[in-house]
Amino acid sequence: MCGIFGIAVKLNGVYGKDLIRDTVRKLALLSESRGKDSSGLAFRNNASGTINIYKGPVAISDLIRDHQIQTEFDIGHGSGILPVKEGNENIFTVIGHARLVTNGSQLDDVNNQPVISDGVVGIHNGIIVNVDDLWKNNFDLTRKYEIDTEVMLSLIKKNDLKTQSTQKSIINTIEKIYGTVATAMLFTYKEELALTTNNGSLYFLTNNKDVLIFASEKFFLTELFKNTQLKHATGTYKINQLQPNSGLRLDLSSFAIQNFVFSNQQTEYDKIKFNDNEFAVRVTSIGSDKENRPVIVDVNKIRINPAAAFERKLLVYNITAIRNLKRCFRCLLPETFPFICFDDNGVCNYCKNYKIKNQPKPIHDLIKLIEPFKRSNGEPDCIIPFSGGRDSTFTLHCAKKVLGLNPLAFTYDWGMVTDLARRNIARVCGTLGVENIIVAADIRQKRENIKKNILAWLKSPHLGMIPLFMAGDKFFFYYTNQLKKQTGITLNIWGVNPLENTDFKTGFAGIKPDFDKKRIYSLSTLNQVKLFRFAGKNIIASPRYFNSSVLDTLGSFAARFIAPKKDYFHLFDFYKWDENEIESLILNEYGWEKAIDTNSTWRIGDGTAGFYNYIYTTIAGFSENDTFRSNQIREGMISREKAMELVEYENIPRYETIKWYLNIVGLDYERTIRRINDIPKLYAE
Repeated sequence: MCGIFGIAVKLNGVYGKDLIRDTVRKLALLSESRGKDSSGLAFRNNASGTINIYKGPVAISDLIRDHQIQTEFDIGHGSGILPVKEGNENIFTVIGHARLVTNGSQLDDVNNQPVISDGVVGIHNGIIVNVDDLWKNNFDLTRKYEIDTEVMLSLIKKNDLKTQSTQKSIINTIEKIYGTVATAMLFTYKEELALTTNNGSLYFLTNNKDVLIFASEKFFLTELFKNTQLKHATGTYKINQLQPNSGLRLDLSSFAIQNFVFSNQQTEYDKIKFNDNEFAVRVTSIGSDKENRPVIVDVNKIRINPAAAFERKLLVYNITAIRNLKRCFRCLLPETFPFICFDDNGVCNYCKNYKIKNQPKPIHDLIKLIEPFKRSNGEPDCIIPFSGGRDSTFTLHCAKKVLGLNPLAFTYDWGMVTDLARRNIARVCGTLGVENIIVAADIRQKRENIKKNILAWLKSPHLGMIPLFMAGDKFFFYYTNQLKKQTGITLNIWGVNPLENTDFKTGFAGIKPDFDKKRIYSLSTLNQVKLFRFAGKNIIASPRYFNSSVLDTLGSFAARFIAPKKDYFHLFDFYKWDENEIESLILNEYGWEKAIDTNSTWRIGDGTAGFYNYIYTTIAGFSENDTFRSNQIREGMISREKAMELVEYENIPRYETIKWYLNIVGLDYERTIRRINDIPKLYAE
């Protein structure tokens, strides 16, 4: 969920301060792609006797330019420095964090990383899902912050005092954690740097004598060593992945390195050598700009909103009028559906032209196709685009358990991946031991773009322009290609559900349905031109669309339709999509968490779905739930009566999700909902 990195180096003349500064700066800038909500650095030097921490709600590229941080690189090189304790090496250590907010607002610095708890200074990439249970079961520990990392650090200190073993304290802690962990820790009471992970999202290199460098991605270290000066100084090195359920300990008094794995609990380190004088911790807050930062709203806290009862009543659901709509006798599509027509028997043209999609080829065909891509050295050999939804979860599971691949899960967070989705991602990746790479957009800017487009749309509403609200997520395709280049992994397997066809979204833009298209997301060149022309016409007619989002929208169009697609497969071309099987797996094997405002498992991790489906249902009398259930009817997977029952429930306005969405993009809830409710309907009320 975040980018963590660090370096430990002997100050022996080989590594000058400029080289160390440049190395840390490059690591920081590379890690910024993992998160820009906040950042932090912790500097430790045996000579100074302190761990100095700098952090704030700013991007790491801004933080590292601060003059106070620049002076840290002079420690150990200038005059007037405290002497190193006899018998110890002068080892300079810095660990850093580029954060994508998950638990705990970045506006409160105690929630920003590095986190300090009971003498342990830690940086953490991942999410601890069972954080509340861990606090409850360890009532002797005191919780001070919102951030989940705190409980892990407190438990490690607690176990340290019991076992007097770094290895055992880490193992005893991580094995009780449900979720994902890739972490680095310094200690005020012992001279150690410890790294550990339960999903393999941590890489390191060392020459085993005077330098250790680690980062969240292998690509970051590869890029780092394009610096010939660093390569020359370091000498022979190899980039290693810290495998799932393993760790590394560096003795900061001697530079001795020891590795350990969780399955081998008998191998024990020397007893901890507690310092006579603990390192002092100094924390400096940098770059706080609370007035200009978006407030992060936890969807689970919306339930205590005192205005919730009033706000909930503002949401309309014209169920009586919607029930009176003329619908296809075979599926559920109503008369308000774009380009729909009915024959004499009341059957719509979408049903009459439908071609069965859920008829996969044998799974053995896919096994043969992917065989050339498999790697025998244990390194990742496949990228799974992982939104955190139910279908991508099932795809990741099959890649690991059925196809025998060593997948790398890739998530693109454009600001609308909810905390619920992040927690479910953590559950799955932690259980499977799969590395999860998250590329985070400039989330504040993305949300600002959404806000501007919604305001423009509310001024001149047209259902064909609603996809502009979701334009930012289409860069998923672009960054998948970038990740392929960075990792050298060409194979990617997508979990595209063949029944999630939403032709009405382009239909409202004047694009007729293409019943012969190969993929649900396919759009012919001619229709791409028509769509582009439609959007351009509406943007010109409504000047408010001319805002900072225009370039982002154009880029998303290119990423969606123009970006090259090679060496990729769709799981459900070879594996029959079965809703009951998928739900059973995600709920029972991975303990998936459902949303608080619906019992459905579809689209619950997408922060936009509740909002745009409310608009479609309110104005047109149907949503994407109607199209999805209609496809299930056509496939013979569900009866029309059951589908209608489900749709009437699934189209109930999702207050909590809509409230979260409008808060997160900075729109007034009451004003926005009232404006939507006032838009003329496509049906008689």
